[in-house]
Amino acid sequence: MKEQVPNPGNTPPASSKPAEDHRLRMVNRTMQLYRNQSHALIETLHTVQESFGFLEEGVLKYVAATLRVPLSRVYAVATFYHSFTLKPPGEHTCVICRGTACYIGGSGEILDDIREKVGIVSGETTPDGQVSLLVARCLGSCGLAPAGVFDGEVTGKLSPEVVLEKIGRWQTHDPQ
Repeated sequence: MKEQVPNPGNTPPASSKPAEDHRLRMVNRTMQLYRNQSHALIETLHTVQESFGFLEEGVLKYVAATLRVPLSRVYAVATFYHSFTLKPPGEHTCVICRGTACYIGGSGEILDDIREKVGIVSGETTPDGQVSLLVARCLGSCGLAPAGVFDGEVTGKLSPEVVLEKIGRWQTHDPQ
């Protein structure tokens, strides 16, 4: 039986062996560490996420076949946990807190303005691939409400204008 090889858009062609791609070697190593048993699914998905930046369909099929679990179970786990994403991340990440203090402080309005003016909602990336928007249940920065995280840097006392200005700097602009 021929070994199944995932073919995400940025991996070698299907004729390549998994050992030729260091990212797949990491995934294989994780699965082998757990003797390719189904209980290795979550840990393997974490390795895929770290190695590829997201959970690509071809790699998920490969993991399902190797661990001998239904693809539907792989997708159920991948979509249940918020730490996993099925889409490639943008160049920049904006996380807006939806905790109680931040929501009362205006994070809902910030998210509404991002939807209206940038055209994305939580879990989406702008068409130019520059900005991914995420929502956090709580950042633990209630004293800074409303708070957000911009490329890993926590920022507080946000307003829709400040957030849109930060996002605008990230987006590519047509010079015309």
